[in-house]
Amino acid sequence: MLLRSTTCIPLPTSLHLPTTTTSRHQPQSISISASSSSSSSASFPATALSISDAELESRGFSLHRDTTSLSLDQLNAVFVAVGFPRRDLGKIRVALEHTDALVWVQHQRTEKPVAFARATGDGVFNAIIWDVVVDPSFQGIGLGKAVMERLVGDLLAKGINNIALYSEPRVLGFYRPLGFVADPDGIRGMVYSRKQKKKR
Repeated sequence: MLLRSTTCIPLPTSLHLPTTTTSRHQPQSISISASSSSSSSASFPATALSISDAELESRGFSLHRDTTSLSLDQLNAVFVAVGFPRRDLGKIRVALEHTDALVWVQHQRTEKPVAFARATGDGVFNAIIWDVVVDPSFQGIGLGKAVMERLVGDLLAKGINNIALYSEPRVLGFYRPLGFVADPDGIRGMVYSRKQKKKR
């Protein structure tokens, strides 16, 4: 999958990841991108959040922009619950260490992550959003939208206007109201594949 702040909290250069212990192919996805014009920051003004920080807090949720209290086991459980393959915890740790921005929501009573999204990129021009998930038990109450609004807002505040993500076709409708469209310049995304060509 959360509290609105008036300033962006940058991800620390050295992330603290708590120590925890503990394949299926990911579904084919298509690429969509936010407008790359400099005016795209107007799409995500600080006041245009669908749910305020105070309201999230009153519902029993807290927002995080670093991994200090994030359990990788519990995050992995959310990935599996939404249909992602179970991931190696060491690889999740490395991925998060190479993440430029992230937003996640913790259910205060259980202290478990229930919504998560992260972005990687060059820190200047481009970012790609990954791993947008909401625990199925908490879907439909606005947590996915809340993390996406804040993550995109944080990227735009850094001056990053070319923001892309990959999505299964069945959930494109979730991203469109957030400002994402098939690339307006007609650029089509491609993915490198190691599948062998069939021999004739």
